[in-house]
Amino acid sequence: MTHVPMETEPDRDCPLCPRLADFRAESRAANPSWHNAPVFSFGSHDATLLIVGLAPGMRGANRTGRPFTGDFAGDLLYATLLELGLARGTYEARPDDGLELVDCRITNAVRCVPPANKPTPAEIKSCRSFLDATISSMPRLSVILPLGRIAHDSVLASLDVRRSAFPFGHGSIHEIRPGLSVHDSYHCSRYNTNTGVLTPEMFRTVLLAARDRARAGSSSETRSARSRTSG
Repeated sequence: MTHVPMETEPDRDCPLCPRLADFRAESRAANPSWHNAPVFSFGSHDATLLIVGLAPGMRGANRTGRPFTGDFAGDLLYATLLELGLARGTYEARPDDGLELVDCRITNAVRCVPPANKPTPAEIKSCRSFLDATISSMPRLSVILPLGRIAHDSVLASLDVRRSAFPFGHGSIHEIRPGLSVHDSYHCSRYNTNTGVLTPEMFRTVLLAARDRARAGSSSETRSARSRTSG
């Protein structure tokens, strides 16, 4: 099993963002049976594809403790992952449903639920060290799929590249460096799907392209390793 450095995830009572810590405490008092803590990444560190959301939803991941689990965004995300072979099992909107990701990992740019689902720029920056560590801890990572502009911008900051060089656009593919690309998608939120900004087919198309690129990179890595071994 791959060793997981603890710094890739915040402590349960992470104090870095006072507003989020206070909001977390309020939710713990109001809903003591909920997770009400930073939501850890889901999936293997050996995955080649990393999906990055914005932040846990109040009644979704903040309640269940698993990214995109328990709300509409998760319904669309996990249904698409299952369809494309990036997950196996059955998604039942609970962390103990037995669902497993296949060569895929899911995380958030901000690990704690923000009021009104809107983290501040300072909170996004404060939490970026965990995104940095998550990316750095994935030795086979070849594709990052941020969901929405804020996640896109945070990913680029973690990769230490200029936003102006890689502007966000749904369906855009950015070649960051050899072996690593960023694929953009609108966030799979209920608001975006209800307003027609994002359709399930649009989302499937982007995720399929990200999957195929990640698999191609994995195949190239395998061929390269075999070549080194035979040489």
